[in-house]
Amino acid sequence: MTSNVGSWDRNLRILLGLALLALVFVGPKTPWGLVGLVPLITGLARFCPVYRVAGVSTCGHRKA
Repeated sequence: MTSNVGSWDRNLRILLGLALLALVFVGPKTPWGLVGLVPLITGLARFCPVYRVAGVSTCGHRKA
């Protein structure tokens, strides 16, 4: 599993994931906040399956 999420993308995903996950505990307390697990996990793992299917990478390295 090659990383395909760059540093700025990773930071954005983690922040967005934490913000959405916070909705479960504060604010409207909706289970939709659990959607925040997706960007949080993909940010922490530095891998996005959707990017792989689309052939996208926000990392600095290129495929040969």
